[in-house]
Amino acid sequence: MGMIETGVRVLRPEGFKHMAYTSWGDPHRREVVVCVHGLTRQGRDFDALAERLDHDLHRRVLCPDVLGRGKSDWLDDKSGYTYPLYLADMAALIARSGVESVDWVGTSMGGLIGLMLAATPNTPIRRLVINDIGPLVPWDGLARIGTYVGEDPLFPDRAAAEQRLKERTATYGPMPAERWPAFVDHSTRPDPQGQGLRLAYDPAIAQAFQAIEPGQPIDLWALWDRVQVPVLVVRGAESDLLPAEVLEEMKRRGPGCQTVEVPGAGHAPWLMSFDQMAPVLDFLKGHG
Repeated sequence: MGMIETGVRVLRPEGFKHMAYTSWGDPHRREVVVCVHGLTRQGRDFDALAERLDHDLHRRVLCPDVLGRGKSDWLDDKSGYTYPLYLADMAALIARSGVESVDWVGTSMGGLIGLMLAATPNTPIRRLVINDIGPLVPWDGLARIGTYVGEDPLFPDRAAAEQRLKERTATYGPMPAERWPAFVDHSTRPDPQGQGLRLAYDPAIAQAFQAIEPGQPIDLWALWDRVQVPVLVVRGAESDLLPAEVLEEMKRRGPGCQTVEVPGAGHAPWLMSFDQMAPVLDFLKGHG
């Protein structure tokens, strides 16, 4: 049935907020995949993968814009851009789906949200795909992201926005050329003063990120050790957020994991070309 844009109201201390999401496939399907994006991105990054999951695997696919991104509401209380509240938002989305369990594909921040949910007792996650993040996130990679997260540049036109986006996403590896026009459209929003375009996120999402103690990695090994569902980890071969040694440790402990490495990509692979999507599709079929 293609794609529709919809949303769900999620409860925050300041009141209900609209979390936008795209829904792909027949809404009556009981096999559901939730795809969640990275820190500064939005749900339309998964258009190519959602199309495949719909057409090839006959899954219903839900791709939310985490609050403060894309077409979702921004928060008045900027301290609310935190993982515990994101987990509650995703629980509301899963409840909205009407199914008891879902498969999860998460890139970077979305992978950490999926990890946290999968480690929770009575988790609704059945299979977990983590794209280029792990339970130990090095400070060097965090510091690199900190150099740009929260930027709010004003682009005079679409060409200027595309150029900046190509610079900012260079580490992701090559994107299929036909995907660029839609990518730029979904990654930008009109400037409120009508002067041009801005990035499609609330710059205040940087506040929680900047609260990380300088020099310290994010350590979630205790959560990883509690995960009991099958896991596939995708790693960009040049990633600075998921070092090879962390991936090796992930294989040895906790639930263990299947892995695939994407050559020519850093953080984080696009999952837009078929060669990158194929291992994810195979894993979610249950053949992994």
